[in-house]
Formats: sequence, C-alpha cells, structure tokens
Amino acid sequence: MQVAVVTGASSGIGFGCATKLAELGMAVVGAGRDAERLADLERAVGDADRIATVAVDLTEDDAPQRIVSAAVERWGHIDFLVNNAGVGSPKPLHETDDDTLDYFLSLMLRAPFRLARDVLPHMPPGSAIINVTSTFAVVGGLRGGAYSAAKGGLTALTTHIACQYGAQGIRCNAVAPGVTLTPMVVQRLDDERFRKVNTEMTPHQRLGSVDDIASTVAFLCSPGGSFINGQTIVVDGGWSSTKFLSDFALTSEWRAREGQQ
Repeated sequence: MQVAVVTGASSGIGFGCATKLAELGMAVVGAGRDAERLADLERAVGDADRIATVAVDLTEDDAPQRIVSAAVERWGHIDFLVNNAGVGSPKPLHETDDDTLDYFLSLMLRAPFRLARDVLPHMPPGSAIINVTSTFAVVGGLRGGAYSAAKGGLTALTTHIACQYGAQGIRCNAVAPGVTLTPMVVQRLDDERFRKVNTEMTPHQRLGSVDDIASTVAFLCSPGGSFINGQTIVVDGGWSSTKFLSDFALTSEWRAREGQQ
C-alpha cells in the first residue's frame, strides 16, 4: 500500500488532498494543528486502516520526527509527501515586522525543508514530494512580502530536491494555486479590490476549487506523473500567465496613477 503524508490536512487544500489520495487507495497521515478538524478527516476517509492523524504545530522542533514516526511505525515507508501547510493575509515588505517574517518563513519554508529531510530516508524509488507553493512565487504579487519570499524559497527547494534525489527515483514538483475557494479565501472576496484583481483578471469562467488543486497533486502522485520532475504546475485559470482583463475591467473608468497626468 502506498503511503502519503499531507500537512495542513485539517482544512482547505490539505483536507482535499488527503481525501483525494485516500480515494485512490493510499494510506494517509494527515498533520495539522486542529485535532477536532483532523477527526473530521478521519471520518471523511472512513477506513481506520488507512488513516492516521498527528495534531502538531509544524514549527515545533519535534514536528518532523512525530509525523515521520506516525507513518513509518505503522506502514514502514513513505511514498508521497505533500507539503501544503501555510498561512495567508500577507503584508507588503514595509508593513511586515520581524515576528511576521519569522513566522511565515518558519511555517512555509523551514518546516517543509525539515520534514522533507526527515522523510527522504524512508522513501523508496518511485516516491515523490509535492510542495504547494503559490502564484505569488511565480509573479511576486502585490502585498506578497514574507509570503512571496517563503513560497519562492519553497520553489527553489523543489528544484534542488528534484536534482539531488531524482537519480534515486525520488521526484519533486511544486503545485502553485491561484485564488482557490477555501474558507480562508472566501471571506477575502468581500474585499472589492481583492475580488476585482482575481475575478476580472482570470481568463476563465470561475475561480479555482480545492478539487482543482487536489486533482493536480494526485496526478503528480500517479503513474501519469512519473516522468515529471523539478517543475511547477500553476493552477490558476491563466491568471499569472496572461494579461487578461474582463469586459467589465476594460470598460471601467480609468484613473491615472498618483503623480501622473
């Protein structure tokens, strides 16, 4: 039986990835901070023989060891690691204090680095690591700040792992979601500026869903993805790769930038 470790598995994209991989017949170790939500994951999988959860703060020093032990002691190996855990609501550089910088880097770069390092010795040939990054690692992004820095670092870590361990049969790729309709994002759509930047600049009829991301992760864990290594797959409906503007945006009143005529 293949075994997958998914972080941030108590909600949103992580929950979707964990349940999707379980649907494919894998055993899943879901890690997250909220024990009650992890219990929901166990119920969603519905098979005690194929699910284990670890309630842990990924920034804690013993987090990787606890997660790896939960997988290896029960199933003996790890085939897939999905580094998904993250936090949103970033601020631009000039508004970011040191505590916020340290937390973003700790959760979204240091934690996946350390977990990947501890998982690697238990991965047989044919295994893979998938790092969930962001379109803000591709285009920078307004207000990205520490978030963009952490996700950009995770992209670089992805290509390093792909190069360093590919010859051992261990692949590594990144999935970069655009705005995805998770509970964390839905409330941000109440912000008119945020909504316009994403809906009016996406050349697709909708925003992303959790299943869009989970299905891409599942593909990278499947035989169909077995020759993909060192890549970032952007799942954003074309937001980051085009200069699309909706009819609404094109016909809206134009305002000059401050200081320009």
